[in-house]
Amino acid sequence: MTSSVYFAGIAADKLEEAATLPAKFQRLLARFPLGEMLRDKTVAIKMHLGRDLGYTTIHPLFARLLVDAVKEAGGKPFITDLNDDVACAKDRGYTEETVGAPLLGATGLRDRYHYSHPVAFGSLREIQVAGYIEDADVLINFAHVKGHGDCGYGGACKNLAMGCVTQKTREDLHAVEGGFAWDAKKCLRCGMCVQACRHGANRFTEEGAYEIFYHDCVYCRHCVVACPQGAITIPAPEEFAKFQHGMALAAKTVLDTFAPGKALHINVLTNITILCDCWGFSTPSLVPDLGIAASADPVAIEQACLDLIKEENLIPGSLPKGRALVPGRHLFERIHAKDPFIQVDALERHRLGSRQYGLIEVD
Repeated sequence: MTSSVYFAGIAADKLEEAATLPAKFQRLLARFPLGEMLRDKTVAIKMHLGRDLGYTTIHPLFARLLVDAVKEAGGKPFITDLNDDVACAKDRGYTEETVGAPLLGATGLRDRYHYSHPVAFGSLREIQVAGYIEDADVLINFAHVKGHGDCGYGGACKNLAMGCVTQKTREDLHAVEGGFAWDAKKCLRCGMCVQACRHGANRFTEEGAYEIFYHDCVYCRHCVVACPQGAITIPAPEEFAKFQHGMALAAKTVLDTFAPGKALHINVLTNITILCDCWGFSTPSLVPDLGIAASADPVAIEQACLDLIKEENLIPGSLPKGRALVPGRHLFERIHAKDPFIQVDALERHRLGSRQYGLIEVD
């Protein structure tokens, strides 16, 4: 089955307000039956509000336009994100006055307000869904597209899986990632593996344990080759993909708490940077701004957005100094060495939608 993905491109064919992206966004939202979907409903708008010195999150104007559309449709909106990010959201211009809706920490005081849902995926045994999100009648998944060191790409799936859950669940999801095995008995702690890593992704702790920070790891295997004792091995290539499979499961768990037809996914493809907004700083855009996509199908919108991001449009000088592209079939895979389509395929296998889509451009 083919799903519809609506797309408002950033290009303006004339120099007037109606031709700009905010106006197109309003017309894009009008393509959906918002009155039927939202009337008299409490609507959680899940965003990533950023932190610290980051400034390339979704512009507050687009949040205000979305809130206005929800209100006009008869809905009762609030914007929500991780508690710490809501606390500093005003630094990036997100206040109730500017966006037109209250901002709520998704899991309440001390991250304790949540609902537990049992799952079975490796060491992952439960997903703790944020209380304010599960309590809402409707979810608008308002995601900012960017690169991500653990999964190559962050969009609708990541905004659900990592943003609609507790800190414990985020830690549990990261705990399933991996790909390398270390044999402490063979290891000499000579440090050759650390010297061989060009990305600073590995280290020895003060206790002598070997650690890999998979967010920075590009799986070049230089540490494996450099080790004179064979203490670092790759037991199973599929271990690399576990984090993305866990994200897809978490996204499904979140969406399963909403009735059919009560979730809408919007991906903003502006300021597409190398890292997630949670890092608290901004770097140059990798590709020119593209626009905004929206769909009732989370699988289709992720596939469409990845298709819209072209390697040939990589802006010279946008990668950090010394960072080179590695082999891969997508720009984000060539940057982070993680195939971003794994999460999309996993979403589809969870029957959340279809990778087959039709792109409907909104003028």
